Amino acid sequence: MTTTAVLITGTSSGIGRATALRLAARPELTVYATARRPGTLADLAGAGARTLALDVTDEESMTAAVRAVEAEHGSVGVLVNNAGYGEYGTVEETDLDAVRRQFDTNLFGLARMTQLVLPGMRAAGHGRVVNVGSMGGRMVFPAGGYYHASKYAVEAVTDALRFEAAPFGIQVSLIEPGLIRTEFGGTAARTLAGSAAPTGPYAGLNDAADRQMAQSYRSRLLSAPPEAVAKVIERAATGARPKTRYVVTPAAKLLVHSRRLLGARVFDAYLRQQFRATA
Repeated sequence: MTTTAVLITGTSSGIGRATALRLAARPELTVYATARRPGTLADLAGAGARTLALDVTDEESMTAAVRAVEAEHGSVGVLVNNAGYGEYGTVEETDLDAVRRQFDTNLFGLARMTQLVLPGMRAAGHGRVVNVGSMGGRMVFPAGGYYHASKYAVEAVTDALRFEAAPFGIQVSLIEPGLIRTEFGGTAARTLAGSAAPTGPYAGLNDAADRQMAQSYRSRLLSAPPEAVAKVIERAATGARPKTRYVVTPAAKLLVHSRRLLGARVFDAYLRQQFRATA
């Protein structure tokens, strides 16, 4: 039986892992689950996925992974650009080397993986690219400007790619999750804590941001498990008419539309209430 090759980045945990597990259960798909350390993917291999080493900040690693899939299938049928993380801190205090590393993963890795699979997709006359962005590509919270900037950039690249790739039979979708209960929240909190001195000028704001993140990720009303995103990625990867955008979680949909309708001044007033420093 001929199967469609699905290449997913960043599957060692969270959304990527849940997506690999879900898609590996479909007999018409051959799922390639990837991570910098493939030894972390044993459970995915047991579930039927094939595993590859892939670091989206390393050219040789990316090229080798794509070549391995193309050697067996001719082309990558679906690329899921999932790898990413949050580097948090204020604009003034965050180390720019850390910001560059974040963009290397969140944007440039995504872009390079896309460049590598497109020639094969064009030759095949079909393919799909599913980019995992964030509701943070549509709105901004304080102490997260650089993370949001990387996701705004993913929005722009995805919009351009969708138009450019369409004549070749390649469909492009953007997934915009809200708060998802993964390791992302913990990583964001650690980078926020390490971005500035505890008694610095933004100490109150950083404390408030840390408190808001902790409360929001604990909330079952505001957050969702990674399986909720995996289900949506499955629709984008396999549906007959995939949407251009999928906002995931009811809370994310409410926030995105509220930001659009309220405008900057009113939304800033809302943020001042939410991120008010405590004595």
